[in-house]
Amino acid sequence: MTAPATRLQLWALSGLPEIGAGADLPRTIVDSLKQNGLTPEDGDVLVVAQKVISKAEGRVVDLRTVRPTAAAEQLARQTGKDPRLAEIVLQESRAINRSRPGLIIAEHRLGFICANAGLDHSNVAGSEDVVSLLPEDPDRSAGEIRDAVAAACGARVGVIISDSHGRPHRNGAVGVAIGVAGFAPLLSYVGQADRYGYVLRRTIEAVADELAGAAGLLQGQADEGRPAVLIRGARLIRDGGSAADLVRPLEEDLYR
Repeated sequence: MTAPATRLQLWALSGLPEIGAGADLPRTIVDSLKQNGLTPEDGDVLVVAQKVISKAEGRVVDLRTVRPTAAAEQLARQTGKDPRLAEIVLQESRAINRSRPGLIIAEHRLGFICANAGLDHSNVAGSEDVVSLLPEDPDRSAGEIRDAVAAACGARVGVIISDSHGRPHRNGAVGVAIGVAGFAPLLSYVGQADRYGYVLRRTIEAVADELAGAAGLLQGQADEGRPAVLIRGARLIRDGGSAADLVRPLEEDLYR
């Protein structure tokens, strides 16, 4: 573990091209780092928005090709959603946790609790008929970017695949980590003493989510075109863990 940081620096990568299916996104990010005059260092973290990962990996669905099942038709009637979208939500979900008119909260197959199982129309094709899905394996996607940066730049960086999620009891969406490589997403303070000598017993910091949220301030949500952010100065544990570590087990979740 590094010493506590006294300064955190963030750089949004500008000038990334439009990403389509089959794009070599790790190579594109490496090229963009160079074009932006940024040289990654050991311990840096790259935060990459889920949307460009999904587009590069072909995780995009044209709803005009989807035939809704009876279960999807029922969910659509309950929520007022497009039955075709409801069908893909069901395919991407382990369970539907809550629903009401205009909203579906699902447990994604990767364990994340999020609206519409992560399906999104924005920054995909400008059409109500086309949606992006979450990446098949965000940790693997993060690992591919980490390896590409190491090979090209000789730096051991961490990588986060980020997405915007809402939260129970709080308005507004924040960036969270759905894929992690190169560092542990949680930082435990258990056993350490505070300024008054009290020994912490349960304090565990979701570092990956905090960094994803910080990067989101530069990435934006609309037409900013800044899906990748380099962060320097974060306090990290070098290796181990995955984004699944950030998901609270069902038996410990009082809200499910």
